[in-house]
Amino acid sequence: MPLVAAIALATAGCARDGYYHDRNIDYADASGSSPLVLPDTRNPNRYRDAMPVPEAAGDFRTSEDRFRAPSPQPLAAGRAAERDFVERRSIGRDSWLVVGADPGTVWPQLEDFARTRGLQVTASDSSRGVIETSQARLSVRQGLRAGDSEVRCDQGGRPVSACLEEMEQYFAARSASASSSSLAAQRLAGEERLRLEQRGDDWVVAIPLDVDRTWAELSHQLQQDFTVEERRELLDSDPAAHDFLISYMTQSERDRNPLQVIFSPDVRQMSQQIRLVLESAGTEQTVLRAVNASERAFTPEDQRELLERVSGLLR
Repeated sequence: MPLVAAIALATAGCARDGYYHDRNIDYADASGSSPLVLPDTRNPNRYRDAMPVPEAAGDFRTSEDRFRAPSPQPLAAGRAAERDFVERRSIGRDSWLVVGADPGTVWPQLEDFARTRGLQVTASDSSRGVIETSQARLSVRQGLRAGDSEVRCDQGGRPVSACLEEMEQYFAARSASASSSSLAAQRLAGEERLRLEQRGDDWVVAIPLDVDRTWAELSHQLQQDFTVEERRELLDSDPAAHDFLISYMTQSERDRNPLQVIFSPDVRQMSQQIRLVLESAGTEQTVLRAVNASERAFTPEDQRELLERVSGLLR
């Protein structure tokens, strides 16, 4: 009897592949349940999901039988380096400043700039972020990256170089105090600046910004980050066509094991040329695409992986 009890006790704990029931992967077999039905006496507008899940822009797909969580993206070299508090951006004849603080923080500093420089203010609108002066028009608005602002000094629709240089020095002198402010470092809560979407078999990035501003910011970030030889390099850029030619080694290529490399036509891991194309999709809307510019294979999974990395530079 004691032997039978011992065997029963030992086998009672066995489950799945281990001695004890492993609940870490139970979510993989979880299924949806019917939503809770409220009584007719309840007002449904007063209730919502306790843990709402946002709708995905595309269907989830996995190439294997078992689910495997994607590995985290490595921190880009351009993001790891400390950024200047104020930086210049330009495309064609247009030019402006990118300040590393949200518009609510930059606005009083812009007012102080106009006052200390003795500019004759004729109108000021904080809701639009515009200060009209007799000399030029100063403005601030949300930048592409969260926590950034774009500051301009225009006259007749054209940038005033001398004014931009003065503002650049002015904001640079205030970088120490601004960086210590929690308000300057905060991200815009609840605002999704970029969306990775699946359109047919292709993946694209939807950007709520006009194409010129997007090109200028992406150009700066690619110059900072795509500098690793044979891994990721910026080869060429065309502001008129709003595109970039890059050399990039995809994740699928990096993951090839030695046997796959030996028994393939390519005797070593290789990068390939890809064109990043920005397309205007209307007012304050831009679409980023990744187009294969080589004879090597470029799958939708490769496309998504690259666009995730590039869009990470703009967040």
